Amino acid sequence: MASNPFDQQQAIPGVKKIIAVASGKGGVGKSTVSTNLALALREYGQVGLLDADIYGPSLPRMMGTLNQKPVLSEGNKITPVTRYNIKTMSIGYMVDENAAVVWRGPMLFKAMDQFFRDVQWGDLDYLVIDLPPGTGDVQLSLVQKVPVAAAVIVTTPQNISLIDAKKAIDMFERTGVRIAGIVENMAYMINPANNEKMQLFPKGELSSYLEAKQLNKIGEVPFNPSVSLGSEAGIPIVESNPDGAEALAFKDIAKKIHAL
Repeated sequence: MASNPFDQQQAIPGVKKIIAVASGKGGVGKSTVSTNLALALREYGQVGLLDADIYGPSLPRMMGTLNQKPVLSEGNKITPVTRYNIKTMSIGYMVDENAAVVWRGPMLFKAMDQFFRDVQWGDLDYLVIDLPPGTGDVQLSLVQKVPVAAAVIVTTPQNISLIDAKKAIDMFERTGVRIAGIVENMAYMINPANNEKMQLFPKGELSSYLEAKQLNKIGEVPFNPSVSLGSEAGIPIVESNPDGAEALAFKDIAKKIHAL
């Protein structure tokens, strides 16, 4: 009888809860949500942030740690790069930003294992993992190797994004991972003239889908150019403007995740 691959899960020493951030689709702001969620979770303890997007790592730029290199300690353990009091790790620290990572599945599995076992994460209350788009090797490696406390699914309002978010939800449900809830990114824009909410995208079927699936929307993050500008500059909005509407939305999401 074949063994169950999920029986091989091993906790990362010192890490209390792993929170996976997924979307199923690129371009919806998943990495922005991951970085700002990690920053917001600092209120509840020590936080780590792992960029699991091997082919398109963006954490070094978003966290302002471009060109930094992790150091090897005794026993060939990797010391994560710390920024904003968050321990971070990314393949982007080890390859040039313009270089393509041309790896097959087994190499991805090995890289993920090294991120979990060979990095000195220390004692963390939360390890936020920014997953790549899709439902492929990296996602499968994650759920097979470590126990994930909860998954956060990121989507934008329109159905073209929801289609792929549904696939990410289905994957986590099939692998027994709890869905913390859905984050609707770029949900609206605040009109600076009158502070009214404006819809940038057509509202899709997210609300009816969540009701049918009995899932929660745990956050609506408004669109603001300053959010992407902050990511480009390496100063996420929770750090650069902690009292703004966008940062408060991320803080509310973090509060709900902490309450799980």
